[in-house]
Amino acid sequence: MNYHHLKDFLLHQMRMSHIYQPVMIKCLLQEGGIAEDITIARDLLQYDPSQLEYYQQITNNMVGKVLRNRQVVEKEKKHYLLTGFEHLHKNEIADLVTICEKKIDEYIAKRGDAIWQHRKKSRGYISGTARYKVLKRAQFRCELCGISASEKALEVDHILPVNLGGKDEEDNYQALCYSCNAMKRDTDATDFREIKDQYEHREKDCIFCLIEKKRIVSENNLAFLVYDQYPVSDLHCLVIPKRHTADYFSISQPEINAVNRLVQDGREMILKRDKTVLGFNLGLNCGEAAGQTVMHTHLHLIPRREGDTPTVRGGVRNVIAGKGHY
Repeated sequence: MNYHHLKDFLLHQMRMSHIYQPVMIKCLLQEGGIAEDITIARDLLQYDPSQLEYYQQITNNMVGKVLRNRQVVEKEKKHYLLTGFEHLHKNEIADLVTICEKKIDEYIAKRGDAIWQHRKKSRGYISGTARYKVLKRAQFRCELCGISASEKALEVDHILPVNLGGKDEEDNYQALCYSCNAMKRDTDATDFREIKDQYEHREKDCIFCLIEKKRIVSENNLAFLVYDQYPVSDLHCLVIPKRHTADYFSISQPEINAVNRLVQDGREMILKRDKTVLGFNLGLNCGEAAGQTVMHTHLHLIPRREGDTPTVRGGVRNVIAGKGHY
């Protein structure tokens, strides 16, 4: 490819969904036409503001704080000043720089790649398809703090870490901004082995724990979907966590994710089977006072059709007589 061809590609043929292509071509041009993948990666990195923001936090909240407390540095607004720098001679500065470099090299030689494991949260492969599904489910917001991906880069990571027994399954993934994911780390004292055992809990007298396999319409690792045996409308479904828990307020985030996925799957299934369905009611009865009769968490997915009740105004407000009309 000669100059004219490459120029035409850059100006007229290149279709960009990100900055990656021109950055890579620029790098190769500046490196004499050949460059290692890590060299190209470094060039890409310098354009990524999320990485700079991450290390700004490290600077201000960790290393900067320690060095300020030791009176090695001072801070004025956004600037750091090395205390007493004005009294150092050139040869002293050069000597101190050499000592810093030696300390860096010694530490890396001693600890190796382990010093960067906080930036490799997943410790397991997450496919691009799974990442997309998790980000789509989270609507491109951090599932912990709620910040938008347009403000902070999101990372898809395991809820239960792989090194603590977590599985590479969609229900065990979450979308976290880089700040929340960095704070999560592997320092949580929760006994994840006990949580794993809890997912296997079943009650011998519970009709949902003992449900027949042939009744299950759809399932994932932590929940399943069945048709209600006493439907209030045709194709009325129940979405039920496999673990025995009393109500919605006692299920975990992975179980909430699993239930939500089946709600979406159930909705799509119902809409394909019946084109007259125009809406849905989602219902959760939590406690006897709320009308719960089976004390195992379950969510009602109720299809609605035009004219199925004399008046639809109020929806779920009608669980208390007279409160649906306002």
